[in-house]
Amino acid sequence: MGDLNSFGFGQTGSITSAQTRNRVLRNTYALLALSMVPTVIGSWLGVAMGFNPFAGSPFMGFIVFMAVAFGFFWAIEKNKDSGIGVLLLLGFTFFMGLMLSRLLGFTLNSYSNGSALIMLSFGGTATIFAVMATIATVSKSDFSGLGKWLMVGVLLLIVASLANIWLQLPALMLTLMVGAIAIFSAFILVDVQRVVNGGETNYIMATLAIYLDVYNIFTNLLALLGIVGGNRD
Repeated sequence: MGDLNSFGFGQTGSITSAQTRNRVLRNTYALLALSMVPTVIGSWLGVAMGFNPFAGSPFMGFIVFMAVAFGFFWAIEKNKDSGIGVLLLLGFTFFMGLMLSRLLGFTLNSYSNGSALIMLSFGGTATIFAVMATIATVSKSDFSGLGKWLMVGVLLLIVASLANIWLQLPALMLTLMVGAIAIFSAFILVDVQRVVNGGETNYIMATLAIYLDVYNIFTNLLALLGIVGGNRD
């Protein structure tokens, strides 16, 4: 997986550049699909075991989650040119599946239509991804300038989410969910186009970025649908 020749490096001509970008994009989509397997396994195990660490301390849970996540980010970045990077990425997606199991378990246990909400969220996320990825691939517009503004939006979301742990404002919670869906949908435009335009030539890092976009859209969409369309038992 770390063989640069497999991506067309070392060849010459403009066609090679297009071939390289297309191959990185195909590998990114393939690895993204593969990454869903450990995510599903982690989610299933988490729901079955009732995985819910730091249930009484959301702030501490957030700190531990961020520490583990950034540890994975660092390790994946260091090994992005080898098969170890793929294994680390799959390990990270398993961890994210475990973390997702808390929301899935809550949805299944709290709403009589919990299974339908999960499937609707999955379908909605898939639709958003397909639309945004298609736009990023065929559009002549340059979306790279959105990146810095979207990062500011993510930082604001994090700060507001931490504040709402204590404030517990329903209106703010709904606003944050809608904002997160919009921001990470726009991030798909940026991240996919970066591969299409040759700005990202490593499919492991490209997969990591797009996976986080999809994950955040799904979790926020599911939480939002639970609030506005969940049927309490």
